[in-house]
Amino acid sequence: MASHLLTVRGISKSFPGVKALDAVQLQVASGNVHALLGENGAGKSTLLKILSGAQAADAGDIMFNGAVLSPADTPMQRQQKGIVTIYQEFNLLPGLSVAENMYIGREPLRHGLIDWPQLYANAKQVIQDLKIDLDPRAEVRALSVARQQMVEIAKAMTFQAKLIIMDEPTAALSGREVDQLLEIVRKLRSRGIAIIYVSHKLNEVKAICDHYTVYRDGRFVATGAMADVAVHDLVRQMVGRDVVGIKRQSSATIGEVLLRVEGVTRLKAVPGTSPTPLTDMSVHVHAGEIVGFAGLVGAGRTEIARVIFGADPCDSGTVRLRGHPISLRSPKDGIDAGIVLVPEDRKQQGCFLMHSIRQNMTLPSLGRLSKMRWFVDEAAETRMIEAYRRKLSIKMASDQVAIGTLSGGNQQKVLLARCMALNPKVLIVDEPTRGIDVGAKAEVHQVLFDMAAQGVAVIVISSELAEVMAVSDRIVTFKNGAITGSVPGSDASEEALMRLMALGADAQPVPQALAA
Repeated sequence: MASHLLTVRGISKSFPGVKALDAVQLQVASGNVHALLGENGAGKSTLLKILSGAQAADAGDIMFNGAVLSPADTPMQRQQKGIVTIYQEFNLLPGLSVAENMYIGREPLRHGLIDWPQLYANAKQVIQDLKIDLDPRAEVRALSVARQQMVEIAKAMTFQAKLIIMDEPTAALSGREVDQLLEIVRKLRSRGIAIIYVSHKLNEVKAICDHYTVYRDGRFVATGAMADVAVHDLVRQMVGRDVVGIKRQSSATIGEVLLRVEGVTRLKAVPGTSPTPLTDMSVHVHAGEIVGFAGLVGAGRTEIARVIFGADPCDSGTVRLRGHPISLRSPKDGIDAGIVLVPEDRKQQGCFLMHSIRQNMTLPSLGRLSKMRWFVDEAAETRMIEAYRRKLSIKMASDQVAIGTLSGGNQQKVLLARCMALNPKVLIVDEPTRGIDVGAKAEVHQVLFDMAAQGVAVIVISSELAEVMAVSDRIVTFKNGAITGSVPGSDASEEALMRLMALGADAQPVPQALAA
């Protein structure tokens, strides 16, 4: 292994009520893809923020490129030194072009004004050098998530990056897009650029990473060559125990058709949402049944879920609960009817990041936690929070801390608790385990099984086919805003689902009666 480009020694960091990092270490060499692994709450995100200059450590030091980094460095100063972080939530301005995002604040000038031809020429050169398909003049808001990821990488290269930190880089990508990203990672490695790769997708980590380091509960656990360790050993090091994946068994508790969606069509995009049109979508879910929605990015899975919840309108179609049509003009209508949604983007659409865990968990339930009609029964509220904290193993110092300080997995559990507390008839979870660790993933799956066992109709949307197959009684497939088929969970295979998800416009579609 080459000499270390980055050496982290004895880094500690505390927040009120919790020690996020306790004298951890990390060493990364140039031209090396190094996996940083651990459960949600292990301290990975805190270390990334310290490396990027967004936070200062309480103790320890960081050696980078032969020099000790100043704790007072700003994120811009760290970028100028060659440390660039690509967060799971991109730091891009959607209304600006690709080139403007790549050079924002550092645009080439001529006579005191931005030299636009030079700006676009510089951006084009970087993009061509990376051999990626991007138009420097394209507006970022019009790009797919995968292409926005490429913009972040191209932006990193404009800083002459020596170390690129990638936080869950494939969390929102489809299989083909993941392959494209990993190919770019290999190109960067071949140029001598070091990469810290944070991901909960261990098979992916095993395929792309050279070395690994594991943290658990804010402490260093192990490090080594990826070739010398098996995936199940990584899991054991991360969690401290063996984790056995659970698969949905055939349920005898499936009852009447609880939710029936018929003929949902929407030809025009809702402002601020995906432009995917919806065409004559019909689907049903029984009480006690878990139905998986499978499709490539932009297939219409999230769009139909938002219509069912009342978050987005449709041009035509009906939604029925126990045979009775319901009017859905807003999410409040959905909640009042007994339909709840855990959204795909928990930070943008689910959490009030600056507010407390308490407020985030109980807000929709305050009407049920009131006394004398006008006052919140704080004792009952506390009992509810504590019950769900134990049931879902939510790691938190106090229910008064901001939910934004929690790890992604614990934020997801708070949102699940919020929905469970409403005693829904229909539960829709969109990417329920995105960005959370293998231990928390098993816990979330068990929650879904328990909800179904109580007679709730559950819809699970996931980009991971393995997850859809593990939790679903039945799987409905989508392509370009239309339903292409339905497969019993016991009969599903990745190959069969991919065929249905990838049906071309000229292919004979599977009759929608299968789904409806």
